[in-house]
Amino acid sequence: PRSTLFPYTTLFRSGDTVVIGTGKTTSGPAAAVLNGTFIQGFELDDFHPIAPVHSCSLVIPALLSTATAASRTTTGADFLLAAIIGLEVGPRVGYTLHGAQMLDRGWHSGPVFGTHSAAMASGKLRGLTPAQLEDALGLAGTQSAGLMAAQYEAMSKRMHHGFAARNGFYAAGLAAANYTGIKRVFEREYGGFLSVFGEGHEPDASLLTDQLGERWETSVIMVKSYAVMGGLHGAVDAARQLRNSVAAQDIAKIDIMVGETIYKHGWWIPERPLTAIGAQMNIGYATAATLLDGNALPEQFTPDRLDADDIWSLIDVTDVHLDESLTDAPMTERFRTDLAVTTHDGHVHQVRVVAPHGAPWDPVTNDELVTKFHALTDRVTSFDRAAAIERAVTGLEHLRDVNDLIDLLAPPVA
Repeated sequence: PRSTLFPYTTLFRSGDTVVIGTGKTTSGPAAAVLNGTFIQGFELDDFHPIAPVHSCSLVIPALLSTATAASRTTTGADFLLAAIIGLEVGPRVGYTLHGAQMLDRGWHSGPVFGTHSAAMASGKLRGLTPAQLEDALGLAGTQSAGLMAAQYEAMSKRMHHGFAARNGFYAAGLAAANYTGIKRVFEREYGGFLSVFGEGHEPDASLLTDQLGERWETSVIMVKSYAVMGGLHGAVDAARQLRNSVAAQDIAKIDIMVGETIYKHGWWIPERPLTAIGAQMNIGYATAATLLDGNALPEQFTPDRLDADDIWSLIDVTDVHLDESLTDAPMTERFRTDLAVTTHDGHVHQVRVVAPHGAPWDPVTNDELVTKFHALTDRVTSFDRAAAIERAVTGLEHLRDVNDLIDLLAPPVA
């Protein structure tokens, strides 16, 4: 009956949700896909290194769509609280499946864990009851998916977190309309989230609530300094150090040693030319480009740079090796990267990066975040607009109406 379907069809309201930086609006679900894709799409966002998951590309799009659909004013404090809940939930779901094991098995962990982040954030902003939040988690879990083979050439890799943001937004919206989801979605023995995704590697549901309210996952989240997959940041840091003492034209051989997750996720023999997404995932390309250019930012992934002879001459002499000793190493060491460069005269120059800058024990500072924001934003919009966005975000808990921030994000950029 039409009355039964009505709550579902309201998810496709008229197109009033902002697509950041475009000057356009669309439906809430479509905006969640696009905003999530834009946030995660150039590998410059945040990530939780243990879960692992790109949290903001899940939480922020779902909240923007939810706030727009709300019948009451959403304060900055409301928005921030809902965001923190989403930031806390996703990594804990990741822990139950032992985090990086999912990447090792070929799942794209973010969209597998991320529907829960988006659903809980959206559900909190909607004011759902505990029972409705359980329904939202069940509706989110049945929409979780993402294949990591999308990293090689498919455009869909950039969209995975957008899909998960949309699916979480759907889940919370359906729960708000009293649609039921899978109860006890994590623990169900047949067809439950952990029994299916965790088949063969001993999932642990207790990790969902371990030290809940005492250990804060939000404080573990890293913000990237480079436009590459998070596991490659150690290699970029190492290459930036080595280029101070080794000229690129003197390099005869490059050897890189990493742990299992980075090795499986970040190394395959690349073929020329790589797509931008392939280059951002490939440790050989990222290292070669950094040794030559001193950085791994958007400029290193333009069509001309992706097919440049100087980069490929270094990739051709690059070998990547698996360090099996890191499999059971403490979490603080699992991203360890050893880079050795042999010059034509036979000298070997080595650098070890135990953890990249930005890791929880060496976090990017607030000043570095603001500097990064302006470095990226000032070239595509006015400084005054960028400064206004900065003030709204850093003072979010005091913002009376989050629409003031949304209005700043909405207009087109270059």
